[in-house]
Amino acid sequence: MPAPQPSGAYDAVIVGGGHNGLVAAAYLARAGLSVLLLERLDHTGGAAVSSRPFAGVDARLSRYSYLVSLLPRKIVRDLGLDFSLRTRTISSYTPVERAGRATGLLVGGGEARTREAFARLTGSDREYTAWRRLYGLTGRVAERVFPTLTEPLPGRDELRRRIDDEHAWRMLFEEPIGVAIEDHFADDLVRGVVLTDALIGTFADAHDPSLKQNRCFLYHVIGGGTGDWDVPVGGMGALTDALAGAARAAGAVLATGHEAVRIDGDGHGCEVAYRTADGEGVAAARHVLVGASPRELAALTGDTPPPPAEGAQLKVNMLLKRLPRLRDRSVDPREAFAGTFHVAEGYDQLATAYAQAAAGEPPTAPPSEIYCHSLTDPSILGPELTERGYQTLTLFGLHTPARLFADAHDSVRDGLLERTLARLDAQLAEPLADCLATDAQGRPCLEVRTPLDLDRDLGLPGGNIFHRELSWPYAQEGTGRWGVETRHPGVLLCGAGAVRGGGVSGVPGHNAAMAVLEQSGR
Repeated sequence: MPAPQPSGAYDAVIVGGGHNGLVAAAYLARAGLSVLLLERLDHTGGAAVSSRPFAGVDARLSRYSYLVSLLPRKIVRDLGLDFSLRTRTISSYTPVERAGRATGLLVGGGEARTREAFARLTGSDREYTAWRRLYGLTGRVAERVFPTLTEPLPGRDELRRRIDDEHAWRMLFEEPIGVAIEDHFADDLVRGVVLTDALIGTFADAHDPSLKQNRCFLYHVIGGGTGDWDVPVGGMGALTDALAGAARAAGAVLATGHEAVRIDGDGHGCEVAYRTADGEGVAAARHVLVGASPRELAALTGDTPPPPAEGAQLKVNMLLKRLPRLRDRSVDPREAFAGTFHVAEGYDQLATAYAQAAAGEPPTAPPSEIYCHSLTDPSILGPELTERGYQTLTLFGLHTPARLFADAHDSVRDGLLERTLARLDAQLAEPLADCLATDAQGRPCLEVRTPLDLDRDLGLPGGNIFHRELSWPYAQEGTGRWGVETRHPGVLLCGAGAVRGGGVSGVPGHNAAMAVLEQSGR
């Protein structure tokens, strides 16, 4: 791989080779600019990578991020990416015990089947009708908001006019999402299923006055203008491999093993100092785009660091010899795990888990969400594993903030994992441990990552997958035309911490590239 020249000069230097940095590199290089991308690790992709985490096992898992909703088709088309998504026919399954009987709520498989599932759970059509009403409203909002993500940042009033629905605006932008959930639904389980969209990667109560849960909910329901969450064929690494290929084909230099350590600028240009295993170097540029977090940007520029960020998720990757049988025998495990399998995510359960974690105690019944990538896309498994019926499971635990792990990381992690899997086992007709595959050393194929692991491995502040709290998708004081500008001339933020950042979207990378091209008169 070509290395940058220590005294080289470029139109743009990009710090960080995550998916947003790669999007920016591809756009700028295709526009004819000279581009150097510096990546600390020995590979590009950031948190959007695929890897083989289990020794001697031919299973290539999406290791950190795993589903795609917010990536605009515009970016895929513009960059000519050889990349595709598959729709999940089942949206979610949530097991529960009612009247001493194992049952659950299956959402998906067609309107008639979903309606029947709601009626079987709740005894009437009321909750299903309310479900359709709520998600009909969010669907209309999605159609109006999603296209704005790759446009110059609209003002608050402009976005409100585009949505053109005062009830929707109040529900999503002004009142805690808990108000809408409680107004629409009476069933605790249904309330919990809706609330989970407001909590993925966000540590908050349904009625948090900061409305950070609303911002999380909004980004979870607007993707693609539909709110659908799809499976990347070949795993998440297929996307970042395609992006890296597009950037290189356009002429960008991608330098892995190069860690940026300082950014200096005088208003006319910038210099980025970096180090490698072999020494140090400096690259000059008219523009510097930082795909790392605002915390890392402050460290590079010598600014005061932003307020601490905190992630709140437990990530577990697993490989199974077979899917486990369910206590609810009315549902095929191949359907239940193909969508999002909710565990301990009733409305009251989520509130209790949040209160316990906010008080500094690990939740006694940790909520989590699980899905099986290989049911929708078996290409991530080797032929022998596929023939033998092996499957992957990805678990995302909620309400496990970084603060819980600060003093006794390993013991807290192990305790939370044990309780999380016990909650899952309570919904199964056989122990999960009996289904786990083993690696070449005979160890269970199970990998656990805490927020502090994500901070150490990927530089996510406090393990926050969004780099900081999500922002509203409209302009506020100091946000600039594209939402990527910083107080340093020539330095732009192109990572998840930009306005309209978060998730695997490429939006901040696109918008930072557009800002550079505008400034360059391209």
